[in-house]
Amino acid sequence: MSAQVVRETDFANLRLVNRGKVRDIYEVGDNLLIVATDRVSAFDVVMNDPVPDKGKVLTKLSVFWFKRLASIVDNHLISADPDEYPESCTPYKEQLADRSMLVHKARPLPVECVVRGYVSGSGWLEYRELGSISGISLVEGLEESSQLPEPIFTPATKAAQGTHDENISFEDVSNIVGEDTAKEIKRISLVLYQNGRDLASRNGIIIADTKFEFGFVDDHLMLIDEVLTPDSSRFWPMDGYKPGGAQKSFDKQFLRDYLNSIDWPKEPPPPKLRPEVIQITRDKYLEVLERLTGKGL
Repeated sequence: MSAQVVRETDFANLRLVNRGKVRDIYEVGDNLLIVATDRVSAFDVVMNDPVPDKGKVLTKLSVFWFKRLASIVDNHLISADPDEYPESCTPYKEQLADRSMLVHKARPLPVECVVRGYVSGSGWLEYRELGSISGISLVEGLEESSQLPEPIFTPATKAAQGTHDENISFEDVSNIVGEDTAKEIKRISLVLYQNGRDLASRNGIIIADTKFEFGFVDDHLMLIDEVLTPDSSRFWPMDGYKPGGAQKSFDKQFLRDYLNSIDWPKEPPPPKLRPEVIQITRDKYLEVLERLTGKGL
């Protein structure tokens, strides 16, 4: 792999406001600069070994979707072109190219807006135990990876780094953000998912589930963070889909499966990743980018 790897950024002229699992976020005037690194996390633990070009894939996909979905809801994207960034960013143009976005500074809502079209992951575990997901009763007899009769909104808490998100009910969301806002983010999330699902299906990809994030810029609700990427979604190849178990995927499920196969307790420190695991993970990210956008890096 000859790709340039960015595991962490250090822009001395800019104020770092947050270093998340994947993104480094800087304050630039009244706006934010989001830089997607090549860090990869699994089971809420950041691996020591990055996946080359992963940050570029996440950024290009998010920009693609922000532009495509802008007629449904406004978003926080100002520009993804470093030539259009403020002068304070100029010394870092090379590192920022293809892996950064200048965005409006929003007040994020403290909930994850998860939409599921299929029963998988934590949703499958909850359904198997309770027959429901996030308080939504589902029909009996569903198998793992079964398609739902219609997509459902299954919100979750926004957990701190190192802890796990937990599914919550729509009533919980209403109590957290207010009933009107809860209804609006549910409505928008379902429309966004359906739009993404339809485009993906034309390119041989099933979007099993995904999460959206929203925030307020002044009093204006906006779509923020990332959109329909392999980090925020389950992408399955349509030609190999078969309900009744886990599916092959284009996201980091391959990495999770590898980590499940070794003797690692799913807590820090992370294990060393084999070169072939890194390469296969990178290839999966690149393939989903090319399928969805029609363009590579």
